[in-house]
Amino acid sequence: MSPSAAASALEDAPAPARPHLRRLAVVINAASGSVGAGAAAIVEQIVAERGYDLAMFAPEPRDIEQAVRGAVDGAPDALLVLAGDGTARLAGELCGAEGPLVAPLPGGTLNMLPHALYGHVHWREALVAALDHGVERCVSGGRINGLAFYCAAILGSPALWGHAREAVRKADFAEAWRRASFALRRAFTGELHYTLDGAPRRDAEAMILMSPLVSKAMREEVALEVAALEMHSAQEVFRLAFNGLISDWRHDPGVIVETAVRGRVWARHSIPAILDGEIQKLPRGAEFVFEPCAFRALVPPPAAPAPASAETPA
Repeated sequence: MSPSAAASALEDAPAPARPHLRRLAVVINAASGSVGAGAAAIVEQIVAERGYDLAMFAPEPRDIEQAVRGAVDGAPDALLVLAGDGTARLAGELCGAEGPLVAPLPGGTLNMLPHALYGHVHWREALVAALDHGVERCVSGGRINGLAFYCAAILGSPALWGHAREAVRKADFAEAWRRASFALRRAFTGELHYTLDGAPRRDAEAMILMSPLVSKAMREEVALEVAALEMHSAQEVFRLAFNGLISDWRHDPGVIVETAVRGRVWARHSIPAILDGEIQKLPRGAEFVFEPCAFRALVPPPAAPAPASAETPA
């Protein structure tokens, strides 16, 4: 279909129906990267101005998971999440395709899922847009070893750098140095093995699984994009980084890109991983699968008007 035909089809398509919302729940982690002081009061005011009932959960960071589970158990029409990447991923996983709609607002450091759904906006703008114009969107994703991801999963030695990054964020530079040294020792071992959709085994230094939500190569939501990185030296890593700056990194000779509905990955040791920005450790063998509708999000439609103002009086 030509671009003009696609645009015409988009214009002729009926506007998505607005979901019926009455009861909302919100989980707020005030200590998260970009939430800010007074967030609970601001959310409460924005929701009250629109006439919704709201159940507020503002736990201590150690109680976040319990709060998300409690919010989901209350069966709201939509769950708002103002916290980090791990909490957003957990909310999508617990709600699933049959549970409440999810609005993962950008309250963390990376904000991978919120930025993919709402763009690079402040959480207040994303909240106002979702409440004023929000429609239901089925979000596809993947699941590996029972753990969900909706943007990307990094498997292999590059994921070890996530521990060093977290240590730097906490200003624990001694721990950051220790983690970085360990990551360097594990690099270029080529110990990751994988198979896609039953194809023969292959080897790689690392793998990246990308959902259609963030993949620039996927035009339809039918599979995961799988990038296998075959790097054996620091020079090849530099080349990949350089290619990423001047062109599409997928064109680097050390990258093999395919699509897959399911696959299996294994190694001699446990597999370090980062799922949507959250550090995980997988066992020596794990299976992954594409999920066409992993959860339902509350997002503004593509042509939704921008909110008049996202500012709320203190």
